[in-house]
Amino acid sequence: MKNKIFILLCFLACNCFSQELPPIQNFSAVTYGGANQNWSITQSKEKYIYVANNSGLLAFDGANWKLYASPNGSVIRSVKAINNRIYTGCYMEFGFWEKEDTGILKYNSISSNSDLTLVEDEQFWNITEYKDWILFQSLQQIYIYNTKDFSLNIIESPSKRAQIFRIGESIYFQKSGLGIFKIENGTSVLVTDSPIIKENLIIGIFLRDNKLMFLSENGIFYSLEEDNLKVWPTALDRLSTKVNVYSSLQLQDESIVVGTISNGIYHIDREGNLVNAINQQKGLNNNTVLSIFEDEEKNLWLALDNGLSVVNLSSPFKEYIDNIGSLGQVYSAIVKDDYLYLGTNQGVFYKHKNSDNDFEFMSSTKGQVWALRMVNGDLFCGHNNGTYQIKNKKAKLISSIPGTWDIKPFKDNPDLLLQGNYQGISVLKRNGNAWELRNKIEGFDIASRFFEWISDTKLVVNHENKGVFVLELDDDITKVVKITNQEPYGSGASLASFNGQIIYTTSDGMFSFNKTKDKFELDKALNDNFFERDAPPFGVLVSDSKNNRLWGFSNNSILSLTPAQLNDKHEVIEIPVPGYFRKNMGVYGFESITPLSKNNYLIGTSNGFVTLNLNKLKENEYKVAITGVKKNPGNLVAQAISLNANNELEFKENSIAFSYNVPEYDKYAEVNYQYQLSDEHNEWSAWSNKADASFENLPFGEYTFRVRARVNSLITNTVSKSFVIHRPWYFSYLAYAIYLLLFSAVVFLVHRYSKFYYKNQQELLLKENRKKIKRKEQKTKRKIIEIKNEKLKDEIESKNRELASSTMSIIKKNEFLNVLKSQLVNAETPQQIKMVIKTIDRNINNADDWRTFEQAFNNADKDFLKRIKEIHPELTSNDLRLCAYLRLNLSSKEIAPLLNISGRSVEVKRYRLRKKMGLEHEKSLSDYILSL
Repeated sequence: MKNKIFILLCFLACNCFSQELPPIQNFSAVTYGGANQNWSITQSKEKYIYVANNSGLLAFDGANWKLYASPNGSVIRSVKAINNRIYTGCYMEFGFWEKEDTGILKYNSISSNSDLTLVEDEQFWNITEYKDWILFQSLQQIYIYNTKDFSLNIIESPSKRAQIFRIGESIYFQKSGLGIFKIENGTSVLVTDSPIIKENLIIGIFLRDNKLMFLSENGIFYSLEEDNLKVWPTALDRLSTKVNVYSSLQLQDESIVVGTISNGIYHIDREGNLVNAINQQKGLNNNTVLSIFEDEEKNLWLALDNGLSVVNLSSPFKEYIDNIGSLGQVYSAIVKDDYLYLGTNQGVFYKHKNSDNDFEFMSSTKGQVWALRMVNGDLFCGHNNGTYQIKNKKAKLISSIPGTWDIKPFKDNPDLLLQGNYQGISVLKRNGNAWELRNKIEGFDIASRFFEWISDTKLVVNHENKGVFVLELDDDITKVVKITNQEPYGSGASLASFNGQIIYTTSDGMFSFNKTKDKFELDKALNDNFFERDAPPFGVLVSDSKNNRLWGFSNNSILSLTPAQLNDKHEVIEIPVPGYFRKNMGVYGFESITPLSKNNYLIGTSNGFVTLNLNKLKENEYKVAITGVKKNPGNLVAQAISLNANNELEFKENSIAFSYNVPEYDKYAEVNYQYQLSDEHNEWSAWSNKADASFENLPFGEYTFRVRARVNSLITNTVSKSFVIHRPWYFSYLAYAIYLLLFSAVVFLVHRYSKFYYKNQQELLLKENRKKIKRKEQKTKRKIIEIKNEKLKDEIESKNRELASSTMSIIKKNEFLNVLKSQLVNAETPQQIKMVIKTIDRNINNADDWRTFEQAFNNADKDFLKRIKEIHPELTSNDLRLCAYLRLNLSSKEIAPLLNISGRSVEVKRYRLRKKMGLEHEKSLSDYILSL
């Protein structure tokens, strides 16, 4: 029951499989940043794509989308690139867009810049060109614009759906209910008014064998022959459901693509046969195709009701995608009796190779299939369960040894086969029309995925971890008699036979087997031509003995090696593929490529397969271009600048961003970019799919930005853009001159200040030194004065002692004389005594004694008598003598003998002296005299 359910599910799943289709790319509204609905597509001379979208005009350069709002905010219905202009039509408006030197489109109106009066609510659905005229078509009229004299001519063309067609040198259109017309000399001329035309809406007009062909809305083609319409039978007539056609296009190869309302597109050849039928289930974004456009690379662009789709019709690849996952990873494929067989991780599937029917599942092969091999007309399946023989689309297990990797014939015995499996090597034997297991070769139990015959009894076996083994077998091929083991040469090893040689490849290179030495040697020719490239092969090498080709796979290309015809070198074909394609091939080391015909190959992938047609390979020339430059990109006021001039930026604008592109729309073309900014980042950046680069806070100077692209493994041209960032004002030459002047002034001022400072310091130092010297001198002087004072003091003391001595001497003398006088007064001889007394009186009042005293007094107290005389000029000499004695602090008793008077007389003299000096009563005379 489980098996029946599994088979039923497989058949149901197979009914959903896709046919082999050209690669398809889809762009959603989120991707391109506009509305869902798209109405028309065109391509400029630069290969940029422009799309009429509900939100405005979409521009796509292959890397970035940009949306330009329509001039009046309405839906843009039509677009046409002519020369350097992009003409568009929308609601009540038509005109053209031109690129400014910044690369940004600017709109110029034609309709509003003329004296034209448009029909109410008029929309322009189609645009075409003819020589110097541009034709804009609405549902009511055709406006013919002369690009030379800017004149406008109008032709009435009422229609339910505006359709205008340029066929050769003629312009055709339909008037509803009237027929097909063409424009001649600015007027409409009837071509046919057949009832068929009047009753049907014509979607397309084509030229086939010099005859006009008309496509009606219901998908029927009519041929105009001698004013009569005849049905031209096509595959569309045989469809189970009728189609509702909305758009159509005749391609460069004269085939026709029909876009429908609900069934996607139908592609028919010039004979009317169906080439492809592609809808949403088979890969389109949407089933409603509003417009069709073929670009220069023969890619088919579809404007859909929801998004955009691009079909790479000219691609050498076609895809068979298992979106459900029932088919699984394809490990092997083979064609037998016009049937294509696929070996996957789910089992074996098959279908007729020319049929569009779904694959059928061979239920008995459920499980992992490793190989499908055709040997002597018999088809074998290497399976996880063992080996199956396939006959009449049925599989029979003929060997139960698990894990058959590969099957190879014996060189001279067509009834024997050699198979490698998980447990080593075994032999199959033909038994009538069937095959069966004969024996397992004894003595070698290592898994044998890669093996090749060296001779009738010698094999080379490779195990990617354990190395290379050379096995010598006995004559009956039943056991191994000798094993020679060689260490692995590197990781990722594989083994293949090519052009009579056994080729062994690892991550370290390619080696060929030297039968004389029984060992592998590095093959310089193979390495130079196949291995030592920018991206050497990874995984296994696949040998195509039928076409004498050797296949290898790198991250960015598929490599095919064939022997040269005229020399011993090999010819290498490098087929660029994107990195994701290589990853989609599944597990490394299990790559599969199978010849379907001489130049047509099937490549297994993780969700189906891809076919490669070598006849469609072409050398493409890719060119990178700088599409935009902005200054101050991080600010809200980022400004686009000229792409043509050498830009000069102010220093405050020292952040700059570049955008660039390669206008390539092939799904299998993976574009990466690399840039360099000289004088700042001289090294090339790492490869990246990012199509812009920005630089912030650049120093002033001259710069050159360079960018190049790599499409898969092909390097494009290099383009450059130079620009200058001016010096800031504070780094300008004038600023430098000012800085120099200021510096000179500062140096001068510093010098002057330093000079002044050091002069001041010197002066201060000198002053300080002078002060120190002066202080030292003063100290010395004080010392000298002290010494002098000490000396004077000593002298004064000496004088005082002398004065005191003199004074005391006088006092003693006078006292003595007074005593003697008093005694003589009492003497008996008066006359003699009187004579003695007179002599004594003369000695007592001797002026010489006063002069001696005065001299001593002045020495002791210099200028006292002179000073007191100045203060009190009325003093007499006797008064001065009294003052001198008082100055000596003598008492009245001591003064009396000196003046030769009594003590009472001294008091009287003191009293009189006080009066002369005007001293108050309470003030001491002695204190006053001492204070002077």
